[in-house]
Amino acid sequence: MLTVRTAAEAAQAARRLARPLALVPTMGALHAGHLRLVAQARRDCAAVMATIFVNPLQFGPTEDFSRYPRAFADDARALEAAGVDLLFAPSVEEMYPAGFDTAVDPGSIATRYEGALRPGHFRGVATVCAKLFAISGAECAYFGAKDAQQVAVLRQVVRDLALPANIVVVPTVRDADGLALSSRNAYLRPPERAAAPGLFRALQAMADAVARGETNRDRIVAAGRVQIAAPLHEAYLDVVDPATFEALPDIGARSGLGVATAIGSAWLGSTRLIDNLGLNVPAATERTGLHASAAR
Repeated sequence: MLTVRTAAEAAQAARRLARPLALVPTMGALHAGHLRLVAQARRDCAAVMATIFVNPLQFGPTEDFSRYPRAFADDARALEAAGVDLLFAPSVEEMYPAGFDTAVDPGSIATRYEGALRPGHFRGVATVCAKLFAISGAECAYFGAKDAQQVAVLRQVVRDLALPANIVVVPTVRDADGLALSSRNAYLRPPERAAAPGLFRALQAMADAVARGETNRDRIVAAGRVQIAAPLHEAYLDVVDPATFEALPDIGARSGLGVATAIGSAWLGSTRLIDNLGLNVPAATERTGLHASAAR
């Protein structure tokens, strides 16, 4: 694995790699979810380029940029063992040199849910990813399904700006108790870690309600809220169109089979978890509109 630190070196090295080229952007502090992205990229493409860059543009002024987990040596070894061909690990000054003053604004999709809780977050994500797409020239870019709104934002950016990268989504990797893997899980104290799977149980309860034929958003969300108990505190639970992240008041009337997503976020102390689960609307429910309602 070749490791480079400048955009010029990365672009030059990427041009020498076999095609199609996969890009796996990360902020480091790697876990099995990141390595699943690499494994899928390795299967799909002729070469794999990974990045490690803790992007300051996607952190708010009171967020955890300074204490975000960093373990570069371990991460580099893991990426090399996983078969990465090229690692780009720039400094902040390399990515955003003096005079840098351009940003990618994804629009309204970036103002909901995560965007509302973290103003400017998706602007930072879209800006850094657009730059990484340009530097790498990769045909495919790999992201985890856990960050569903990020995926929706980046798909819109790629579509709207006619970027050549294809966004590939890899299923969420979970611990045995259902908790979605995240670098920030390292912040959880033992009692918080024990409570953390409650968020996934809430999403499962929402999915179970839909499987039973429920289509009303309020009742689906209420089923999930039963699973949110202290020390978990809800940030949001909802049912959305995964492409637009608009709420779906009645999934039977407004969505096709399998295109609604239950999303959730909950606080554990100062750490906030996010997760999501696809909802498979039963065919009979879709046809008949059982329990249909125009609530909210």
